[in-house]
Amino acid sequence: MKRMKSVIRIRALIAAAAFLTVTVGGLINLSCSAERPKPITIKGSDTMVQLVSSWAEAYMKKHPGSDISVTGGGSGTGIAALINGTTDICSASREMKEKEITQAAEKGITAVENTVASDGIAVIVNPANPINELTQEQIAKIYTGAYTNWKQLGGPDQPIMVLSRESNSGTYVFFQEHVLKMKDYAAHTRLMPATSAIVQSVGADIWAIGYVGLGYAVESEGKVKMLAVKADDTSPAVIPSEQTVLSGQYSIARGLYLYTNGTPEGQVKNFVDFCLSPEGQKIAVETGYVPVK
Repeated sequence: MKRMKSVIRIRALIAAAAFLTVTVGGLINLSCSAERPKPITIKGSDTMVQLVSSWAEAYMKKHPGSDISVTGGGSGTGIAALINGTTDICSASREMKEKEITQAAEKGITAVENTVASDGIAVIVNPANPINELTQEQIAKIYTGAYTNWKQLGGPDQPIMVLSRESNSGTYVFFQEHVLKMKDYAAHTRLMPATSAIVQSVGADIWAIGYVGLGYAVESEGKVKMLAVKADDTSPAVIPSEQTVLSGQYSIARGLYLYTNGTPEGQVKNFVDFCLSPEGQKIAVETGYVPVK
């Protein structure tokens, strides 16, 4: 009988020990889970992918355990994700449209704009192309189809291969609004899925022309040539650079944005603050963009 009671006591102690192990283990796991920051998702502008990825990498080094996922797809894709609540941050190389802000509000999303950098849109050609400068009006005529041959611009008798981003790109929208003055792109314009595809095509075809964010143009120096742009016939021809964008001399320039649902809080606020910090703005300069501070 005593032996039976001893066995029962031993089993009870083993059960109690197992319970304590599970309970303590569970508390430890809960504690680790509570300390681990919530992952941040950033989706949107292809123009900004390189910049935002550099910011994310530097931020995660400073904050071990943090997790930031960066994807492109275009500003329109990022804005749609913000409206649908499927991303924490939308990166955009254009401002949200009124109808997009309204759509967001209808779904309970308050879109807040955070300007984190500036950018010049570089008009690029192949280095072998003898043309070195154009006016904004000439560029607009190329993209609307009024000019189809380089001889119309003082170059050789060669057809112009016109390259553009796709319509979901913020750069496409900005270029149409500010250079084409809301006119339609020519039917023969080739729409490219990414900025890198434009750079590659211009580098491979002597008579191609495209437009890309300044960072990509600087990174691809030697493969493509940036054209000097004149705001009008009487203005000086200006090459895009950090200095000429900051001074306002270069006419095809814009802001770059991070949109959030409401005023940023928690880890999202910490990341946006990092992007605007001296360290974050230095990264913007190092990757070919223009700081806002």
